[in-house]
Amino acid sequence: MHISEGVLSAPVLLAGGGVSLLGTWVGLRRLDYDHLITAATLASAFFVGSLVHVPLGPSSVHLLLNGLLGMILGWAAFPCILVALLLQALLFQFGGITVLGVNTMNVAVPALLCRFLLAGHVRAGGRRAAVAGFLGGAGAVLGTALMAALSVAFTDEGFADAARLIVVAHVPVMLIEGFVTMFAVGALARTHPTILGLGDGFRPAASKEVTPC
Repeated sequence: MHISEGVLSAPVLLAGGGVSLLGTWVGLRRLDYDHLITAATLASAFFVGSLVHVPLGPSSVHLLLNGLLGMILGWAAFPCILVALLLQALLFQFGGITVLGVNTMNVAVPALLCRFLLAGHVRAGGRRAAVAGFLGGAGAVLGTALMAALSVAFTDEGFADAARLIVVAHVPVMLIEGFVTMFAVGALARTHPTILGLGDGFRPAASKEVTPC
């Protein structure tokens, strides 16, 4: 979601910028450049999905797809989300440059946490992967809404009502993205499981070799 320019305090802006800078650095180092097309495709999906937004006080409501990005990209979700948000700020004036770090942090951190918490269930495939996909899609949106609400709440106590409204307004988005991610993860688990079995970035998990006695 896009928090507008001129809303957040300097400490919140600096904290968001620092987290996003660190996450982007780690993401670029762990990204396998043989899979840039996959990363670019997901970044494009995030870019397009979040273009259709409804203004809501100091923020806005729109599709995110950050749970799907987190499930597949891991740390690489940071640079993908950063680039998409930067282009939206420059081309469409969504969000802004000074709040770019906070907006990136609010979207990418929950996506990465869902990856860490649910990766094992996704790799298991079958029904577990589908359920994990739903939880990842819905959980990432919930995490983003909570972080955006905290960002504005820490800036000014007068934004408390707006912060609560941000969370409540994203409940329908949570359900929609939960089902979208569930079907996407379920399909990938059946047709292209290597994507869901990747380690951080795009490094496949090492297979176990049986050593003869």
